[in-house]
Amino acid sequence: MNLASTAGRRFLSIKLWTLAIVAGVSLHVAAQEFPARPVELTVLFPAGSSADVVARVLADGMAKQLGQPVTVVNRPGAGGAIGYKHVQAQKPDGYSMVFNSNSISTVHYSGLTPFDYKAFDPVARVTVELPVIAVKGDAPWNNLKELADYARKNPGKLKVGNSGIGSHTHITGVGFFNDQGVDVSHVPFGAAQVVTSLMGGHIDAIVQLPGALAPLVRAGNLKVLGVLASQREPAFANVPTAIEQGMKFQADMWRGIAVPKGTPKPVVAKLEQAVRAAVGTPEFKAQGEKLGFAPAFQPATDFGPTIAADDQLLARAMEKAGLKKTP
Repeated sequence: MNLASTAGRRFLSIKLWTLAIVAGVSLHVAAQEFPARPVELTVLFPAGSSADVVARVLADGMAKQLGQPVTVVNRPGAGGAIGYKHVQAQKPDGYSMVFNSNSISTVHYSGLTPFDYKAFDPVARVTVELPVIAVKGDAPWNNLKELADYARKNPGKLKVGNSGIGSHTHITGVGFFNDQGVDVSHVPFGAAQVVTSLMGGHIDAIVQLPGALAPLVRAGNLKVLGVLASQREPAFANVPTAIEQGMKFQADMWRGIAVPKGTPKPVVAKLEQAVRAAVGTPEFKAQGEKLGFAPAFQPATDFGPTIAADDQLLARAMEKAGLKKTP
């Protein structure tokens, strides 16, 4: 027996175990001390946008829980790809977060990022926004079935506006009408222009998030035919969802918090607790009513499967729309 060799192996084994224990203790201590400095939250849209306003109210609430400032930094561009790339490249220590959304999938399948949602660890879902289909107040359709029947009898004639190529409203519209087996013309606009174009009679219907529509609906200038989401929109409480109308389709627009892959679980848990508390504040709920989003906290264990399921839905819709460039 080579005693020197055996002793050497034992020494190496003890050394490796010691290093592992030290590393584990270091992670535990780091998690206990987190956060020891300000935390950064990347927002994928410009200052003043609805996402930015929501993020800043959320950041204030989280800061009170964490005992450190949560600094919002706007990194807009390329449909969110610029912000995602920045955060994905940061150290996975909890100090760099992204205010993510369904766009994590659309930017990937559009070929704008080399990574998908699995490059991040989910922290918590924060809000949902519920896309709707609306038409002019004097339009002949009163529900989604009537609209789909018209499109079926008049292939390619129905013009449906959305907020732009690759936007959530575009992908949602494509997915919904494809599921009904009808051919319509999808027309991209900016979020403000699409409503103006509908009112001017340049298009027949729009797929939009509800924020800017409520005043026009109350005035009778628009009517909402259905909600393309998992629940009714509070602003239009009497309007049924597509599912309630017998059409198995939903495409909630969610926003949440994610961090680079590999962030220690105790750190993720602390961030999750801070999000939960912030979403429950009166200030956050008031902004929701003002901007047309619903506070919808979901913990990391549930948020991850939500993202994964939504990713598959968006992949199929983008492929049908001819927008999917990444396998």
